[in-house]
Amino acid sequence: MAETDYILKIRSPDRPGILAEVSTFLSSKGADIRDAAQYGDPEPSSFFIRIHLTSPQASHEELCAAFGPVAQKRAFDWGLHPAEKKCRVLLAVSRHGHCLVDLLHRWQINALPVDIVGVVSNHRVMEDITNVYGLPFHYLPVSKETKQTQEEQFQRLIDETSADLVVLARYMQILSNAFAQRLEGRCINIHHSFLPSFKGARPYHQAHGRGVKLIGATAHYVTPDLDEGPIIEQDVKRVTHAQTPDALVSIGRDVESQVLARAIRWHAEHRVFISGRKTVVLA
Repeated sequence: MAETDYILKIRSPDRPGILAEVSTFLSSKGADIRDAAQYGDPEPSSFFIRIHLTSPQASHEELCAAFGPVAQKRAFDWGLHPAEKKCRVLLAVSRHGHCLVDLLHRWQINALPVDIVGVVSNHRVMEDITNVYGLPFHYLPVSKETKQTQEEQFQRLIDETSADLVVLARYMQILSNAFAQRLEGRCINIHHSFLPSFKGARPYHQAHGRGVKLIGATAHYVTPDLDEGPIIEQDVKRVTHAQTPDALVSIGRDVESQVLARAIRWHAEHRVFISGRKTVVLA
């Protein structure tokens, strides 16, 4: 049997000896641990493990079948994922394409462990650039009256493309509570970090008018609570009074693109655990 790489991801009630028990099990099955990361969270007393392993002897099915009883006995929430299997991603965008174009380029040069399966938009602005990359472009216009129908079409696309993850790459539509609930844990959004101070239109111009010294971005999982889902990644850049509002917009777009790409990578590599309103990222 050829050697196969897997990612074993475990969340468990915290107690002594968990890592030793898992390591002993893997050794008994001839698996070799390549790298491992773990974290014990006192609130809410949970233990998180991510192990990259190789298995020259047991198949995926055999490992899962053998580990299942152990996991059930110890109340593990777990998954064993083939490391080479890429996350299938459906991108959504409105008019601003900086995050979309960045992700398409990273995908094209194999800089992200994902397969992009298409682009959804409520505008046609990004259709030509999507076609350049040879991807399907799905135009789903939306209004207040058609929102439910549009989201049903969106859901059908997710199902038809077997998308593992939906990425709102500056998709400027608020998802309904029902749609957001269906996507919990598998939908990532990106936005500037000025919220809640500078809401609405032209936030960078508002921030410039207040003389902000830091601008940044936040990538988080989508929940029915608008822009309050578990945070995966953030970053900031220092700015000064000498920079124009347009310069702040440019810097902000770069930060948004980088933060979103990192969040997608960590999700696709099974590094992110949702723990209540926060995440644990074993990067």
